[in-house]
Amino acid sequence: MIKITLPDGSVREFAPGVTPMEVAKSISEGFARNVISASFNGTTIETETSLTTDGSLILYTWNDAEGKKAFWHSTSHVMAQALEELYPGIKLTLGPAIANGFYYDVDFEDQKIVEADFKKIEDRVLEISREKHEFKMRPVSKADALEMYKDNVYKTELISNLEDGTITFCDHATFTDLCRGGHIPNTGIIKAFKIMSVAGAYWRGDEKNKQLTRVYGTSFPKQKDLTEYLLLLEEAKRRDHRKLGKELELFAFSQKVGQGLPLWLPKGAALRDRLEQFLKKAQKKAGYEQVVTPHIGQKELYVTSGHYAKYGADSFQPINTPAEGEEFLLKPMNCPHHCEIYNVRPWSYKDLPKRYAEFGTVYRYEQSGELHGLTRVRGFTQDDAHIFCTPEQLDEEFKKVIDLVLYVFGSLGFENFTAQISLRDQENREKYIGSDENWEKAENAIINAAADKGLNTVVEYGEAAFYGPKLDFMVKDALGRQWQLGTIQVDYNLPERFDLTYKGSDNELHRPVMIHRAPFGSMERFIAILLEHTAGNFPLWLMPEQVIILSLSEKYEIYAKKVLDLLENHEIRGLIDNRNETIGKKIRDAEMQKIPFMLIVGEEEEKNGSISIRRHGQEGKGNITVTIEEFVAIVNEEINKTLKVFTV
Repeated sequence: MIKITLPDGSVREFAPGVTPMEVAKSISEGFARNVISASFNGTTIETETSLTTDGSLILYTWNDAEGKKAFWHSTSHVMAQALEELYPGIKLTLGPAIANGFYYDVDFEDQKIVEADFKKIEDRVLEISREKHEFKMRPVSKADALEMYKDNVYKTELISNLEDGTITFCDHATFTDLCRGGHIPNTGIIKAFKIMSVAGAYWRGDEKNKQLTRVYGTSFPKQKDLTEYLLLLEEAKRRDHRKLGKELELFAFSQKVGQGLPLWLPKGAALRDRLEQFLKKAQKKAGYEQVVTPHIGQKELYVTSGHYAKYGADSFQPINTPAEGEEFLLKPMNCPHHCEIYNVRPWSYKDLPKRYAEFGTVYRYEQSGELHGLTRVRGFTQDDAHIFCTPEQLDEEFKKVIDLVLYVFGSLGFENFTAQISLRDQENREKYIGSDENWEKAENAIINAAADKGLNTVVEYGEAAFYGPKLDFMVKDALGRQWQLGTIQVDYNLPERFDLTYKGSDNELHRPVMIHRAPFGSMERFIAILLEHTAGNFPLWLMPEQVIILSLSEKYEIYAKKVLDLLENHEIRGLIDNRNETIGKKIRDAEMQKIPFMLIVGEEEEKNGSISIRRHGQEGKGNITVTIEEFVAIVNEEINKTLKVFTV
């Protein structure tokens, strides 16, 4: 008998040769019907793979990320079969699962796929799926594999780089593909399929190679799931921060200025400033000191920190000065500068912790194809801070930073998040600097602090920064998409590289611990995500304009100005629309600008010293008439509900 350990820790005994699907049936027939993939001792296997040794088995359903990966990878095989049937002579290359679907790169040679062809491909994929063909893996010798693909230069190249004895094919129906495995039991599980788009893609991502056609697709176990997904995509388009940023006049890009370098327009600059002041106020309460560092630094600074060895090849090229051998870099990060600020004078343990904060703009070269609105840019501002503390202070300081991140999220409506503990790769340690001892101390500090704070955590190996582990906050937006926002990192390595010290109570020099933290991450990316999360309907305290005053005619413009002055005295931001337009047109335009309150003034309002309120997005609900003082109270109450009070 062999012992199979399940995720809940239970151990079951089976005869050698048992399959994952048989294990699933031993648990429950109902559960087994939902199992679509499995892994054994950390390796992805088929549901019909024979198990012959003791080990840990995980059974995946559609609700698991690994289950979806197997589902989409399997569908890519079915789509490849349909493409070969409909476009004879094409050459298939690779077809992996990706987020929300899969793609297959294909050399169509002199043939072409256009959107009008999508329907016939989709129909054929569903026909194949309904036939319930099983996916079956089989080993193949290198010689036989090369013979099979002798007319396909792409597959031949892949096979040439594989070791004999490690090559496998996957068969279903009349179709065979070179594949490592990881499939659903049969094609019948695929109930819905759609081609999303086609695009150009160079073989192996190298622009020196031939350009192929990348066919993107997605699939689901129910038609209802596909319908809901497509509706979600439409909503995502409506919320696209690039579209909203243009409509709300927040930011722009200019080819003359350069790709990936956003220009902040007056409304966007004001929005950024409010976010900065919001965080600066909380940071001041928490004992941070504001610093400013230059936009460039000597190359040697980043050699010392280790950033140049790690990222130098992908950075902007060094700036050469008239002095021979003198090189500077556009600042790619703020931490080395803050280390040098700490080094300006000697410190005692009584002086620590030192908390330096800066909204520092940094520059990193991203390839043009990777740039995307504000989420991937070449110049961005980080809400960066670095805390230098004693090892004994680390736990308390780390928890205080967690409190600050939670305050930021709470005030901006991000309520659904997971804290990801990002640790070193368990096997490949070459990409990290520093001793194992320091890494273990840093990793344990994060694990313990997150546990003490009761955070909902997941552990991800291989996601640490090269100098230390991280606590990354993975936030779900209104559409259920996951984004990495705030981050906190523990670093024992940069203090060593910069020879940072403090004098301890024993009168000896000691090394401080460094905490890197950025609740926003970058202002650009944070605002992009916030735009899409709120669809441009920011919390009232953050809105560029909180009110717009609409006068019914020119006769009431003086009263409108009086109302605006009174509101501004109460720090309520607004403007007057005194255009010679109908009130209906003014309301529609205010709705497009997503201004929270429309204040309509006319004869009755002027006579009574009142205003008529209309809320954004509440068409048909009617207006209410209040005094200016009552309106101020309404605004303050709403702001106080959302803008949390930061306590230390």
